[in-house]
This record gives sequence, structure tokens and C-alpha cells, in this order.
Amino acid sequence: MNGARALIRTLADAGVDTCFANPGTSEMHFVAALDDVPEMRAVLALFEGVATGAADGYARMADRPAATLLHLGSGLGNGLANLHNARRAASPMVNVVGDHATYHARYDAPLQSDIATVARNVSSWVVRPQTPSGVARAAAEAVAVATSPPGEVATLILPADASWGDGATPVAPIEPTPARDVPDDVVATVADAVSSGEKTIVLCGGSALRTDGLRAANRIGNATGATVLGETFPARLQRGAGVPALDRLAYLAEFAAMQLEGARHLVLVDAKAPASFFAYPDKASDLVPSGCAVHILAHATDDAIGALEALADRVAPGTDPVLPEPSRPSAPTGELTAESVAQALGALMPDDCVVVDESNTSGLWAPGATAGCPPHDWLTLTGGAIGMGMPMATGAAVGAPGRPVINLEADGSAMYTLQALWTQAREELDVTTIVFSNSSYAVLDLELSRVGASDPGPKARSMLDLTRPDLDFVALSEGCGVPATRASTGEEMTAALRHALSDPGPHLIDAVIPRAV
Repeated sequence: MNGARALIRTLADAGVDTCFANPGTSEMHFVAALDDVPEMRAVLALFEGVATGAADGYARMADRPAATLLHLGSGLGNGLANLHNARRAASPMVNVVGDHATYHARYDAPLQSDIATVARNVSSWVVRPQTPSGVARAAAEAVAVATSPPGEVATLILPADASWGDGATPVAPIEPTPARDVPDDVVATVADAVSSGEKTIVLCGGSALRTDGLRAANRIGNATGATVLGETFPARLQRGAGVPALDRLAYLAEFAAMQLEGARHLVLVDAKAPASFFAYPDKASDLVPSGCAVHILAHATDDAIGALEALADRVAPGTDPVLPEPSRPSAPTGELTAESVAQALGALMPDDCVVVDESNTSGLWAPGATAGCPPHDWLTLTGGAIGMGMPMATGAAVGAPGRPVINLEADGSAMYTLQALWTQAREELDVTTIVFSNSSYAVLDLELSRVGASDPGPKARSMLDLTRPDLDFVALSEGCGVPATRASTGEEMTAALRHALSDPGPHLIDAVIPRAV
């Protein structure tokens, strides 16, 4: 058995049965071996950033890793932005990056590069087996690392001769490191803080944002008066009617500071202490209020839900969480705006759907409009590197088969990884993409003033403008094989969304909204 076949067999035996791939010459033996392992689903992406973003979306919904197949250092580099987002989301992932044959490296061929250095920027584990017999062992280790809490990106660099060489055998799965239980004395200390009567913020992130964690956190807040917040950009937030409501920490530092103002205790539950997303002249980077004590209930490697439940049983014994009642906004009418797109979404959102949110400024109203919709999952831009929305929606649809996926997408971000639409069409994935077409990088319009760059001239303004020519998302989508329509009124938006959600397979709606001023 050659190294490639042993690698894929080992991955499949360890539960990694999906590979998002953009292969090249060095990976051809891996490609050929796919037919020898029928359990492995191979999904072709036309750009490496689509493959890595899809693997991130898959991991967030399946709670287990997919593999990616990338071509040399340049291919890994093309996928780096969405690997950065995956790392920030603690998404389990196994990258297989093809490399030149070991004996070929000395010749410094045009595609020769230091793959390991590139990989270490986004990976907690990087290994380059030198022989076919070492490939499968490395694969088993990669899966164990990726699936250990909180979830890691592992990168296996696969030399071509280790891939095609014989003498390899599959390796049995290696058990991942389990999540750690939070000690009772830590729970007791935090219980004293939240019960102190002083203003307390409980900031939840990561695994704590699943339904069981939210139920426990809600009980804690109701019993003690503590304010429970979610991190600004959660990897996966479960929400909707029947799930405790949760406000998130604001993106703008000024608003986040207002939420935290006066707090004497800050309890972190699988979350980091809040800091401004960027530095701004004459504004604080550290958002923890002066005089506020920071308590860590659960680290990312801990059982955060178990810790919240233990804390709830200590400070709110025998209580139940307060759950929101079902509610929906009315379908919108008149000129289409970002707010009325959100109203249409709230009016029609199906049961058990997955929302991938890369709407940026235009999505401000979407969480409020959907808070009372049937339970659903909300995935966001964890690392701030735009271009994740369409790929993540693609991977989420593969990772959560049978669940409709809705992608809220900014027009500027959409152009980073538009190729994901082709994969959605090829795989017949049930993804509805709503593009907020305001013809601008609106978030940068906002940031231009916030960083103190006053009185921008025509050259500066042109850098934030997406016209001349206008983007035609209907034509772009149809060119990738995804049916599309354009909406410029509330009525058109509602009709288009109703059709897309009732017709299985991918669809795109070009929602034309006024440009932000």
C-alpha cells in the first residue's frame, strides 16, 4: 500500500470522511487513492480559500474535522485567511499539503517554499513525514490533535515520494485529550463573585454558546443579577425561540465599553478578556474597566458547559432558564433596506436552519429580527479575515446535511471567494445566499472616520467604492451554475426568499440596498 492510500484510510477510520480539495501535481497520488477509500467524500473547490473556509464551516456544524488538500506552499498561502478564521474559531481541521519529493528539494524548483513556516502561522501541529511508513502515523496524530479541546488546526506536509512510495499501512485512531473538569474551588470562587451584589459580567464564548451552556448561564444571571454576554464573533451560537436570549459584546469599542462600564467582576467562560478589535488614536485597547476583577471559570480546554452547570446549581439551585416565546416580524414592503432584508429573513426563516453571517455593517438588524424564529445556529467571522461567508456556508451544508443554510453576505466580501458558488452547484447544496449590495466597503467607510483620517479626498473614497463597473451578482451567480434573482423592494425580497427556501439546492438573491453614508 502506498503512503497516500494509507493516509486516506487512516483519516477515514478516525472519522474524517470529507476532504475539501484543490490539488496539484504533487497531490496526484492522493487524488488517485480516493477511489480506494469509498467512505471519503471529496469536494472540489476552485480556490484554496474556498477549501479551507468550507472545512471551517464543516467543523463548526459537524463537531469533527474535515481534511483539506492543498498544493504546496502557494496553495496553503491562498487558503491562509480562512485558516486564520478557523484557528480563531477553534475549529478542528486536518490540512494535507502536498510537497515536492524529498530528493527534489535541493533543486529549488519554482514552487519550492518553506511550507512549515507558512503553516505554523495557523497550525498548532505541523509534521512532515519523510517516508511512506510514517505518513499514516502522522495522519492519526493530526486527527488526535485537531479533535482535542478546544479544537485545533493540524497540518500534515506530504512529500510526493512519501505519498507514492509503497510499504505503508493504516494506523488505528489515537484518542484525543479530553476536556478538563473545572475544580470545585474555582466554581466556588466564581460563585462568590457573581453573588457579591456588585456589578458582574459573565462573558461566554466558544463551547459555552451551545444551548446547554446558555441555559445554565441564563439561570446564573437571573438568580444573581449578573449580566450575561456572548463574545462579539462566536464560532457557533445557538439561538431562537426556546433558547435563552443572549446579547453579544458590541464590535465598536465605544459601545462595548458602555456595556462593561462599572463592572467590578468579569467572569470569562471559554472567552478572552475583551479588547478593542483595532487600535484607535486616543482610545483604550483594553476594555476591562479599571478596578474590575477578572475571574476565569473555564479555559478553552476545559468543560465550559459543565462548569456553567455546576455554577448554576450552586447559585440558582432548582431554577429553570427564562426562554423567549416564538415571534416573527411582518414581511417588509416598499424600498429595500438592510433593515427590511432582515425583516424578510425573520418572517421566513425555516426551522433548524444554519445562518452564516458575513453581512458586516448591513447585518446590524438581522439578529434582532430573527431572535424569536425557530431554533437555529449562527456562525460568524471569528478572525476578521473577510471572504469566509460563501465557503463556510458551503462547508456547513456538507457538515449538516438536511438543514437549510442561509448565507448573509456583504458584496465586497463576496468577491473574495465567489468560486464557492460553483461548488455549491456541483454538490447540489441547499444554500441560499443573500448578498447585501450597497456597492461599497461600508465598514471601511465607518472605520475611515473612527481612526481619525479626516476629510478623505476622491482617491481615498474611490478605494472604498465598488462601482465603475457595478457588480452584477445575478450574472456572476448564474455563471457559476447557481440560480439568482435581484430584489430592490421588500415585496421582491420576500418573494425571492420564499422561492429560494422552498426549492432545494443553491440560490442567490442580489439584495440592492442604499449605500451607507
